[in-house]
Amino acid sequence: MNLTQNTKKLVLLGGDITILYISLYLTLIVRYSWPFENGLWEKHFNPFTVVFLIWLIVFYIFGLYETTKQRNILPFYTLLGKTIGVNAVIVITFFYSIPNLGISPKRVLIFYLIISTILIYVWRRIYNSLLRSKAAENNILIIGINDRVKEIIDHIKKNPQLGYRVKTIINDENKNTDDIKGEKKIINGPDFDLSKIIKEENIQTVVNSIDHRYNQQLTKQLYQNLSSKLSFFDLPTFYEELIGKIPVNLINEIWFLENLQENKKNIHETFKRLMDIILSVLGLIISIPLLPLLAVAIKLDSRGPIFFTQTRTGKDNKKFLAMKLRTMIDGAEKNGAQWAKENDSRITKLGNFLRKTRIDEIPQLLNVLRGEMSFIGPRPERPEFITTLEEHIPFYKQRLIVKPGLTGWAQINFPYGASIEDAMEKMQYDLFYIKNRSIILDISIILKTVNTVLRGGGR
Repeated sequence: MNLTQNTKKLVLLGGDITILYISLYLTLIVRYSWPFENGLWEKHFNPFTVVFLIWLIVFYIFGLYETTKQRNILPFYTLLGKTIGVNAVIVITFFYSIPNLGISPKRVLIFYLIISTILIYVWRRIYNSLLRSKAAENNILIIGINDRVKEIIDHIKKNPQLGYRVKTIINDENKNTDDIKGEKKIINGPDFDLSKIIKEENIQTVVNSIDHRYNQQLTKQLYQNLSSKLSFFDLPTFYEELIGKIPVNLINEIWFLENLQENKKNIHETFKRLMDIILSVLGLIISIPLLPLLAVAIKLDSRGPIFFTQTRTGKDNKKFLAMKLRTMIDGAEKNGAQWAKENDSRITKLGNFLRKTRIDEIPQLLNVLRGEMSFIGPRPERPEFITTLEEHIPFYKQRLIVKPGLTGWAQINFPYGASIEDAMEKMQYDLFYIKNRSIILDISIILKTVNTVLRGGGR
């Protein structure tokens, strides 16, 4: 069974929705017996539908739709339990804070929480087991070996619930394969019968890491299997879909011309700018009462100014002045610009809290309102660092074709970088966002940012 990761998520979402409504139906049977009196189901349907929508959003925020987390292990069920606990508080608050709903929630809620918890646990266990079943396995053939191929193999090995199994690898250049040996079959040498391998190994997906434009034999063999029920990917595309980032060392200028044309995103950019204005104004209004309290707290915590300003590089390499609440000791960069590190001694006690909760970024709402930043985009980098990073990271300046953001795909998927290697990783996530940016992806990033803040994952 060859299901894409997005299809698996839709199946999971559909199952959750079904379970929520079945739980409500069973609750009403337990509470009122069956058949129902006229209007009983309809009376409960609408308010519970609102609650279910909130529940599903909370599920998403807590990461319960991330395929890599769907495993029958204690940490997953602990996370599921915490999420259900949060949702229980939400449903109780909802029904007891909104009068005149026309229902008696006390016993209904008790029965519903018990029944839904049991059914959700059972459904998730069944789903997770199906993901790892032989019937759900997607056998992969990889043509060629390089560092990105090894990264894919390692990612699949660590996440068997993704449903992929690397069955065969064609080692066309006879490279050393000691670090990837295992259950997979390795075929050495440039001469191979692709059709025979696909049939014998029951292959469903072919991932090609060789530039077939310069290999006529490979091109011919791939073409001969066009009519078979296979999924064909080049390595950058499969890597992008599997891991959620663009392998910067496997792309060239043509990739940018094909994927990053600005005129294809006009509607998204217009909508995004409108939302930036609305949300930044609301955010500033809400934060006004907090700023005096934060100012006093910062002054009491350490000597120095309340605000910290710094030149950053924005869209099209334009410089702007970014403002934050100060989180480091005064004079933290007296010896020159440097990356913040984990457990950085320059960060104050209060500053550590402000960073983890992202409260220090409240003043940057002004940058968003002025159009220098957006809520979502690559992290705004300092000009001093950009010069160095452009020398070491291919196409680094291309991340500047969009506005920098308060949060972004890289920020939620990779910890705060403190080296050129970290910047390379974040760059690959940034390119994924720039290529795939959309309203849906933006909403996803915002919800996952909420999870990051709740976990204190900011830095």
